[in-house]
Amino acid sequence: HKYFAGIPKPAEKAPATYTVEPVQDGERSVVLRRRGETQALMAGYKVPAGAHAEFPAVMVASRILGDVPSGRLHKALVETKKATSAAMFAYQLREPGMAFLFADLRKEQSLDDVRQTAFKVIDDVKTSKFTQEEVDRIKQQFERNFEQTINNSERVALNLSEWQAMGDWRLFFLSRDRMRKVTPADVQAAAEKYFIESNRTVGVFIPDENPVRAEVPEMPDVDALVKDYKGEAAISQGESFDPSTGNIDRRTIKADLANGLKLAFINKKTRGEQVTATLTLRFGSEAALRGLDTPGSLAGQMLMRGTKNRTRQQIQDEISKMKASVQVSGGTSSARATVTTTKENLRQALDLVAEVLKEPSFPADEFEQLRQQALANIERTRVEPTGIAVREMQRHLAPYPKGDVRYVNTFEEDIEEIKNAKLEDVKKFHADFYGVAEGELAIVGDFEPEAVQQQIATLFNNWKSPKPYARIERPFKPVAAAAKTFNTPEKANALWLGAIPLQIKDTDPDYPALLLGNYILGQQPLNSRLFARIRNKEGLSYGVGSMFQASALDDSGMFLAQAICSPDKAPQVEASFKDELTKIINDGYSAEEVEAAKKAWLQSRSMGRSNDSQLAGRLATGRYLDRPMAWDQAIEDKVAALTPQQIQAAMKKHLDLGKMSFFRGGDFEAKNVKF
Repeated sequence: HKYFAGIPKPAEKAPATYTVEPVQDGERSVVLRRRGETQALMAGYKVPAGAHAEFPAVMVASRILGDVPSGRLHKALVETKKATSAAMFAYQLREPGMAFLFADLRKEQSLDDVRQTAFKVIDDVKTSKFTQEEVDRIKQQFERNFEQTINNSERVALNLSEWQAMGDWRLFFLSRDRMRKVTPADVQAAAEKYFIESNRTVGVFIPDENPVRAEVPEMPDVDALVKDYKGEAAISQGESFDPSTGNIDRRTIKADLANGLKLAFINKKTRGEQVTATLTLRFGSEAALRGLDTPGSLAGQMLMRGTKNRTRQQIQDEISKMKASVQVSGGTSSARATVTTTKENLRQALDLVAEVLKEPSFPADEFEQLRQQALANIERTRVEPTGIAVREMQRHLAPYPKGDVRYVNTFEEDIEEIKNAKLEDVKKFHADFYGVAEGELAIVGDFEPEAVQQQIATLFNNWKSPKPYARIERPFKPVAAAAKTFNTPEKANALWLGAIPLQIKDTDPDYPALLLGNYILGQQPLNSRLFARIRNKEGLSYGVGSMFQASALDDSGMFLAQAICSPDKAPQVEASFKDELTKIINDGYSAEEVEAAKKAWLQSRSMGRSNDSQLAGRLATGRYLDRPMAWDQAIEDKVAALTPQQIQAAMKKHLDLGKMSFFRGGDFEAKNVKF
């Protein structure tokens, strides 16, 4: 007091730590090999902070196991001459720490035997319970140590500083009081709770006179490496393509084949003579496809796994040889192929696509691999927050009867159908439906349009789908608002979804306003209202956004908001979303944010058309819907002319929170989360 009382207490608080060690979900181990004369085993168990009420019992348990000579580890390892020494103790720290088990061995002693024996001693605590005698012995040791410390002023000073670092000097006395009250039942409970395999991290040291190591060299001097480097001949740079809708319409070559395949080509000079193609084939009808969802899906996934002339590996080797990217897949009512290659290799790539689509061999071994992979994927997905929430949302928004091609299976139904799937049914699906009934092929890049058109006609003109095609309609279906929560134990992240089906087509007068209104609300990258508030300002979510879509052919659309967050933050995410949408409906948008959003949205559309892959997809869709790029321009003109009041009115008309359904998946019960 004489010397230190005048030192003022700092006004600034010590920085608080915020990182929390997650619950360990399995034993971990590490092996160290280097020169040495003895072996060693070490195991660490995560335990509570030193100020926690359970810590005295943890300390007693570790000392009963590790004391010398009475400790159970000493008797099992040292007295049996399996190890030269053994001990166990727990560190009493400000934050959660570790209880450590140690064992030292000579080279000729068995490290595996010591490991098995030591962990058996720990595991046997469940059946060989701690006795009153063992507990009293350790408590007496602590009582003795406390008395010796309190009677030595130097040790008191040192100890009080340690306890103050732990949180408060009075913990020194509180810990003594707690230790006196520890019972065998307390010690037993602590050991069974913390000294378990899934909470254990094991380290072993193995002496090795000549350890084999992979020494990674230092980073080379890059400047020296490239100083005199001379590259290969420059590749073609391509043209400066104008991505305006008018130019695209002027440059698009359209043609229809006799079998119903519609073509759209844009021939332009590209960097490296690159060319991109997308092909879509549509087949079947609602009635014909009833109950065939699984065979259709499996048939599409089998296409790239072998043809009559090539194995799966040979297909991949051919794609690599062409320096191309080729993907061919299919579903219940359509098949799709995408190709990215060069002018030189386009013909071979299209030949390969036709071979994969027309002549799959359906190898039995590949089919079994696919079934097992599909089952594993379903089993993995059905316990994940994202998988459960998304699937339940899909089922809620698609109220169709079982067997209907639009019906959404439960995970259990998926598993049953995959288990019962037969290769013959998959082959039959391909034979019954695959072929050209209606479809589109769009190609963008450096190629010869006339030659490609002739090639496509040769490849596909005589390949017709055996069954007639009729588009499967997906009309608007009103559903009751729902709020569903799905608990997924031990999953760190949660998924939150808010969705509402909308009776709207993309020809509706409100469509442009909803496009921009949603863009401002949750789609604009890094700058939407939801992102600015929930992610940046409130720090509740790792990622948050929204989307709006409307069909071109059916009066069916949807608004969807989603966020990934910690389970305990999900209720706040939902509340903030509702509040932000309510503000838009009640207060609307500012003129400044609307003008900024228009500029960003229109720029993103132009950038999308500058991407050959996206442009090819848009051309194919345009052929399907019979919509030139002028249709896109009309939408963009309407968006550019929108006023804040028009956007607010459309959002208010269509986005009714009372009709919105919410789906949440996460480990909510563990943190007692309520919505």
